[in-house]
Amino acid sequence: MRAASGIRPLGLDTMVRLQRGRRAPGTPLRLPVPEGMTAPLGCDAVAVPARLGPLVLPRLPRVGCVYADDAHWWWIVPSDSDYALEWPAPSRYATGAALPDTPGLPDLIHRPDDTVPYTPPIPLYLALCRLTNTTPTWSRPVSA
Repeated sequence: MRAASGIRPLGLDTMVRLQRGRRAPGTPLRLPVPEGMTAPLGCDAVAVPARLGPLVLPRLPRVGCVYADDAHWWWIVPSDSDYALEWPAPSRYATGAALPDTPGLPDLIHRPDDTVPYTPPIPLYLALCRLTNTTPTWSRPVSA
């Protein structure tokens, strides 16, 4: 179909794809859930410096989707995995799997064999506490 001017109009699918590809300056990128996977619990992400990434992997009973760039490794976790937890420094928790101050999306370096993208948050938290020599939140003394 051609418009009266002889220019073919854009279809709705094309317009939606173009809009999704645009990003306003300062808008954080979000880690995508790979095609064919479902995220019924929503997605957040935990980032660690790239030097710690290879040390975390063997400590986990299950590894979900992991993204990496030169600076960080990012693990997809279910939404609200920061509830009542103080993730140890230098890790960073990213609500909505939003990557602030990141120029481009990191590469997907691990994809699980099933359809769920999550790394279990408690084993990830404990592995990071162990590697950073941080006492888990629930093990700290309570002051009155």
